[in-house]
Parts: sequence; C-alpha cells; structure tokens
Amino acid sequence: MAVRATREIVFDASPEAILDALADIEEVPLWSTLHRHAEIVDRHPDGRPHHVKATVKIMGVTDRELLEYHWGPDWVVWDATDTFQQRGQHGEYNLTRVGDKTMVRFDIIVDLAAPIPEFLIKRARRMVLDVAIERLRCRVTRNHG
Repeated sequence: MAVRATREIVFDASPEAILDALADIEEVPLWSTLHRHAEIVDRHPDGRPHHVKATVKIMGVTDRELLEYHWGPDWVVWDATDTFQQRGQHGEYNLTRVGDKTMVRFDIIVDLAAPIPEFLIKRARRMVLDVAIERLRCRVTRNHG
C-alpha cells in the first residue's frame, strides 16, 4: 500500500542553507518530532551523508530505517528498502531559488508493509509534512536567519 505526500512552500533561506540543515543528520532528532535517533553510517566523498540509520516513531509505531542518500546542488533524495513497517520509502527535496528565497518541494512515497485505516494515514501524512516543511523551516531560519 503506497502512501504519497507532497508539499511546496517558500523558505526565507538559500538552497545551500536548507541542504546544510538536511545534511546535519545528528541534529535531525532535535527538530524532528518523528526522529528518535539518526546516525551517519558512511559519507560521500564530498562529506555529505550517504547511508544513515534512523529510528522514527509516528503515532506510537517505531520503525528502524537504513536510508541511502544522494545529493545534488539543489536537491536531495533518499531511499529505504525493507524495514519492519515499510516495504520501501522514497523521499526528496527539490529546491528552486526565487530571488533571495527558495521554493522547497518535498515529496515522499512510503510503501507500507500492512494496511492501515485511511483516517490514520491522513493523520500520519499531516505529521510527516509538518516535520518535513514547517519544522525544517524553523530549523533553517533559526540557524541561518
């Protein structure tokens, strides 16, 4: 059962500041209410995270993920294969400079391992989008504002 979520919003920050916040994996549990732990396993040659172990908890359900990250000048994507709760996950941020601001588009697809009632999926989608956009924006503007 694939679940998709998307949101676009303008940040008062540069794409570089946003990517820097996303690459600061060890800090993610400080601003993301969904992350209990995040640890870099290895890095790309440029120093950005490549593989990341994460423990997330959403609506009382905990999952452990091994994420593989790839980075570009104005984007980041990650994928996870089988976890306890998911058959797969694909997430991405695409950033477009708009003057001195940045249009941020976040997309995520989660292939759930078991069926979940639609009302719970809607609640979980809102929580994920809130963290992925609103809490990230607070983190970026607090550190680079």
